[in-house]
Amino acid sequence: MGVSLPPMGLRFEHFDPGVAEAFVRINESQPGLPRFLGLRIDTIEAGRLVASLEAKEEFRNPFGTMHGGILAGMVDHVLAAVLYPVIPRGYWAASTEFKLNYLAPVRSGTVTAEATVISLTKRTAVVRVDVTNEGRAVAAAQGTVLIQEPKPAG
Repeated sequence: MGVSLPPMGLRFEHFDPGVAEAFVRINESQPGLPRFLGLRIDTIEAGRLVASLEAKEEFRNPFGTMHGGILAGMVDHVLAAVLYPVIPRGYWAASTEFKLNYLAPVRSGTVTAEATVISLTKRTAVVRVDVTNEGRAVAAAQGTVLIQEPKPAG
């Protein structure tokens, strides 16, 4: 897993490659949405995450195309996940809103989501997600993520 320059000249003072590597392992082993979807983390670096999944038959709607909810779930996951390697350890990220434009139907093949942090403050981030299917644009999203520090014990 290589590290490249952050997108748009952003500086990520808290980037932790160890957190990035741990996130990949956790994503593959824990139950929940990523495992249900078969979501794979292909690349994770400072401010950028690429994930993919296969367009399984069980994800199709009655018209033979992937249900939009599958794409929305994928987008929601990568929207916050891209932040974990660049926020302080122990902090958590939660999507507060996103807009998703469906551009083309998905029938088969691999779906890839590329999440890029375009703004980052101490409390929020704005993330763009581009979704492709075998190289063809199928969805575009942008959302806001809340960054929350751990609550004190007691």
